[in-house]
Amino acid sequence: MANNIVILAAGVGSRLGRPHPKPLTPLSDGETILHRALRHLTARFSRHSIHLVVGFKKEMIMEAAPDVGFMYNQDYGDTNTSKSLLKALNIAGPGGVLWLNGDVVFDEKVLDDLLPHIAMDRSFVCVNTSSVAEEEVKYTLDSDGYINELSKKITEGPLGEAVGINFISSSDRILLTKRLEECEAQDYFERGIELAIEKDGVKIEALDISHHPVIEVDFAEDLERANRTF
Repeated sequence: MANNIVILAAGVGSRLGRPHPKPLTPLSDGETILHRALRHLTARFSRHSIHLVVGFKKEMIMEAAPDVGFMYNQDYGDTNTSKSLLKALNIAGPGGVLWLNGDVVFDEKVLDDLLPHIAMDRSFVCVNTSSVAEEEVKYTLDSDGYINELSKKITEGPLGEAVGINFISSSDRILLTKRLEECEAQDYFERGIELAIEKDGVKIEALDISHHPVIEVDFAEDLERANRTF
């Protein structure tokens, strides 16, 4: 089982344009994105295994979720998710790490699909093969069916998009940590994954969860879609 669960919640979330951290954005039923994610996670995992990487207006998030652990990315204003994930991998206890972006609204059944892969300690990136939006992180596969490229810049034959829910195995974790250290401050964590694949031969599965809705809320229209869907 996942020894560590991390929610990346340090960013300013400027594209959504709210005065509070994006994970605290309320959905139409009044529940915030963060509280919905925590409700689904704590139904399947120990609350003690959950940590949030915080930065922007960290006190608001800490007050909203007082029963989980926290890690502080003090450079949140100048860094991206590569450095928030690096912080988490350096601090979290031993074992594999399941992590998700703090702005992801997802069907709880997604987690049930992940459990067997986590139990086998196999690294994966959750993907949606039914959508390839230009501004999203896209992926391609190698000849063995593992992730080859993973970035927003893919233009040749993307197979779908990454949805922001991922797992690094206990054995691959040290390699990903090393490559995240090499990332530029503004890189997304996906760059670290690409480097670990390219330089270390790390095998990352593309776990297709297209049959369950997962929406990353970057813009107001994403929030509207999440409210319609859920």
